[in-house]
Amino acid sequence: MKKRTNRFYTTEFKQEAVALVTEQGYSVPKAAASLGITDKLLYNWKAKFDAEQSGSSLNADERAELLRLRKENKELRMEKEILKKASALLLKGNQVAFKTIKQLSSQFPVLKLCKLMKISRSAYYAWLKRPAKLITAEQLSLYHRAKAIFEQSRNSLGYRTLRKRLCKEGFSVSAYGVQKLMAQLGLVVTQRVAYKVTTKRKHSDAVADNLLNQNFNPHAPNEVWAGDVTYLKTGEGWMYLAIVMDLYSRRIVGWHIDKRMAADLVSKALMKAYNLRQPEKGLVFHSDRGSQYTSKRYRRLLTSYGIRASMGDVGACWDNAVVERFFGSLKHDWVLKIPQPTRKQMKEDVIAYMRYYNLERLHTANGDLPPIEYEQNSLRKVS
Repeated sequence: MKKRTNRFYTTEFKQEAVALVTEQGYSVPKAAASLGITDKLLYNWKAKFDAEQSGSSLNADERAELLRLRKENKELRMEKEILKKASALLLKGNQVAFKTIKQLSSQFPVLKLCKLMKISRSAYYAWLKRPAKLITAEQLSLYHRAKAIFEQSRNSLGYRTLRKRLCKEGFSVSAYGVQKLMAQLGLVVTQRVAYKVTTKRKHSDAVADNLLNQNFNPHAPNEVWAGDVTYLKTGEGWMYLAIVMDLYSRRIVGWHIDKRMAADLVSKALMKAYNLRQPEKGLVFHSDRGSQYTSKRYRRLLTSYGIRASMGDVGACWDNAVVERFFGSLKHDWVLKIPQPTRKQMKEDVIAYMRYYNLERLHTANGDLPPIEYEQNSLRKVS
């Protein structure tokens, strides 16, 4: 069992914590929970603060003035916080003001909210008593499905893609309607962050010509595949993922993940893809010039399968843009959304994303169809 270490808190942090209770009206349990500390610790800080205040050298008039200023400061802080939160909600019209007051009433006094919004309390309470609009079964179904689709994507779908998914399932809703729906349900897309580049080349290894020149749209399956390697960070250390994508449908047809950047990482991904698809000779495999793809072992494997190599320039992400976008989606729309404490959990999460990506995720290049569905439709047209 690991020995628990004590956290260090600055004087400023302690003062701010106590101010939540003494100046902003928070209860000790609520303030402690919001700061991630124990109730007992905050009680101790407050007791020390109170003792210091009571032992000060202020006379009666000065103490009265200090209390008045604290009360005034508390009021100003509250008004500032209300206006800060209301600014994202408040538009023209009393209806929105009423809704804003209701939403913030659990945090601030209704009297103060009404005063700042320039709404009478009687008007607000009259609005509260009005019967709520009935939600139809169809609307309720739309709400439930929109929330489920958004959460399935780990909060990554924008309103345009969410609308496409809903329309695909038979719902009739406009782009504005989806924007409004997302606001009502509190569906907020989380932002992306940067990640590491993995390409390292041994200059002694041979490289292939760029046969694609950024033309990522072959006319049939198994004409052009593309691959790359990326890092995935876990609580136990790094993992390394190699993928093979069929550029016709953007389907991931092979992949391999390992805790080591082994020489056979990309080879195993290619072997899985080849065993699944059994392509005819002449297929082009496009990659960057990383040492994994320029190694003699990997080039021999390509030759044995009758696959032609194509390589972009080192650091030119646009030369393999489709695969780079896949890694961006994998990381920022999926695995970075939740903690990844172990390599085992990371591997399971990658498996889950591969399934979601191939079966559920819509692609503009596929006419807003998931990769496997796009391939199946193409086969039906051919037959």
